[in-house]
Amino acid sequence: MSERILGGLLLFVSIAGIWIARSFEAPFSYEPVGPRAFPILILALLGISAIALMLGKASHNTVWAPPPVLKRIGALFLIVLIYAFLFDKLGFILATALMVIPVARFFSGSWKQAVAGGIGLGVGLFILFDRLLDVALPTGLWLNKLLG
Repeated sequence: MSERILGGLLLFVSIAGIWIARSFEAPFSYEPVGPRAFPILILALLGISAIALMLGKASHNTVWAPPPVLKRIGALFLIVLIYAFLFDKLGFILATALMVIPVARFFSGSWKQAVAGGIGLGVGLFILFDRLLDVALPTGLWLNKLLG
C-alpha cells in the first residue's frame, strides 16, 4: 500500500511541476528548445515512474526506516530547502559551504573536516563552474558589495 501512496504523491508532484514548467520563458533565445524542455522531460519521467510504481505488484512486507533515520532524512531535506532559499542571497560559495557543513556532520565528519569540505567545495565548484565551464553562478549580495 505504501508504494501506491508514494506513487500517487510523486504523480501529483510531476503533474504540478509540468504545469509550472510550461510557463518557463527565456528573456532571450539561447538554445533551440528553451528552458522548459529539461524540467518537463524529467518530470514526465517521474510521472511515468510513479504510474509504474502504482500499477506494480504491491509488497506486503514493507519495512519503514526507524524514527531516528526518518528524522535525519527530514533534517537533510530542510537543509537543502534552506540552501535553495539562500542560494541567491548568500551566493554559491557561502551557501554551499553552509550546506555542506551539516551534511558532512550527518555523515560522521568531524567539525574540522566539515568546515574544510564546505569551504573547499564552495570555492572549488565555483571556480570549476563559473570560471572554467562558464556557468553563471550567483556571487551573493555580500560579495557584490565587497567588489563594488
